[in-house]
Amino acid sequence: MRKIIGVIPLYDDEKESYWMLPGYMKILEAENAIPLMLPLTSKTEELEYFLEICGGFLLTGGHDVSPAVYNAERKPWCGPSCELRDEMERYILNNAVELDKSVLGICRGIQFMNACYGGTLYQDLAIEHSSIIDHHMRPPYNRAAHQVTIQKDTPLHDILGKEQMGVNSYHHQAIKKLSPDFKVMATSEDGLIEGIYLPSHKFIMGVQWHPEFSYETDENSRKLIKAFVFSV
Repeated sequence: MRKIIGVIPLYDDEKESYWMLPGYMKILEAENAIPLMLPLTSKTEELEYFLEICGGFLLTGGHDVSPAVYNAERKPWCGPSCELRDEMERYILNNAVELDKSVLGICRGIQFMNACYGGTLYQDLAIEHSSIIDHHMRPPYNRAAHQVTIQKDTPLHDILGKEQMGVNSYHHQAIKKLSPDFKVMATSEDGLIEGIYLPSHKFIMGVQWHPEFSYETDENSRKLIKAFVFSV
């Protein structure tokens, strides 16, 4: 039986519409899963239905996480947020963790995981964490922008079997203070946390890079998505 994976929708403020980057769907379809883009809602009866039928959830990129999620003051350089999405995603994530459903967070996804469980974020890396590494690369996005070091004895090391890899990079926010509930899996050359996991769960992981852009050309991206779908 094919596995159903709920995919958090993206939201366009100007057009007041939901949308989706096809890569998020294609990487799941490539592993024979059925991606299901969820509606943007905080109605618990609807979210409970998706928590019942979906074996796992993909937390996508998109808006900046609201600083209110991690009890911080919004700074002028923080980008637009979507409070409804923050509310929805918190409910999905918290309950998926309780139900031991598999969750993979990508870009904003890893940031939200951290913020939701008591960590904090840099609201803009260029201002708050200057670096010679370009974390906001230009296209094409299916190439490595910098290296990350993978910690031994972590799920990512188990999946990839290596201690270093090249990753793409397209984000202006990142983890500042790590949640006390999560552990680090990978760090970038300038010390940013790029991969985290929740111990004692089968698959609650987040990565800062974008496997949806590099899946077709990068074996590491394929291994990560394959492991996620297999865990569902």
